[in-house]
Amino acid sequence: MSDVLELVDVSVVREGRALVEQVSWSVKEGERWVILGPNGAGKTTLLNVASSYLFPSAGSARVLGEQLGRVDVFDLRPRIGIAGIALADKLPRSQTVLQTVLTAAYGMTASWREDYDEIDEQRARAFLDRLGMNAYLDRKFGTLSEGERKRTLIARAMMTDPELLLLDEPAAGLDLGGREDLVRRLGRLARDPFAPSMIMVTHHVEEIPPGFTHVLMIRQGKVLTAGPLDLELTSSNLSHCFGLPLVVEHNGNDRWTAQGLPLK
Repeated sequence: MSDVLELVDVSVVREGRALVEQVSWSVKEGERWVILGPNGAGKTTLLNVASSYLFPSAGSARVLGEQLGRVDVFDLRPRIGIAGIALADKLPRSQTVLQTVLTAAYGMTASWREDYDEIDEQRARAFLDRLGMNAYLDRKFGTLSEGERKRTLIARAMMTDPELLLLDEPAAGLDLGGREDLVRRLGRLARDPFAPSMIMVTHHVEEIPPGFTHVLMIRQGKVLTAGPLDLELTSSNLSHCFGLPLVVEHNGNDRWTAQGLPLK
């Protein structure tokens, strides 16, 4: 099983501050990873390195077998699907949901004069249907609810048939119903053997979809632990990561919960 991501002693420094420091981490083909950590821990920085939009200040990073700094990122990036808040802000609010997903076929954020093949439209419709957005094809992106936008972004990230799918806090800002709907759909995707390798950033263990296999915990830019979920997502590790006593439970539906211990 080959590595889709390999970081060796990676540090990212900005204005004299290390956002991540000497991170060594590998993701193998077919694995589904969640990155957990408090605000400012370096989670999104790691995701940006994995997306090839951020280069390490030190160390080496290989993405889909290509060494960052020695590869044309414009050839690499179509092989990586990205869904996150930063991308949502770049997409025209006046485009329809179908147009928003279709533009990913050309690596664009807005329609211009490109001609789409029938197969492109079929793929866009299929991904939107899979994420429960088939009834919203003609809706303007800017009129969607937060949950509908998140599902549209994930469909868009799948358009190029990526080998690596990156999800930056996909459930952020959702109400309970929206979160559970999205987690259920991501769980179905995670269990699909033909789906790409996946890395998801979150703050909350309740947002980890069924079918995810591994966890990386990071605090103050340094990796605390990384490995299979069943082994590494423990009360002790999570308490260390977030800096307060926490109790982690794994229920029969392959879902996780965490809560703080009561004050004495």
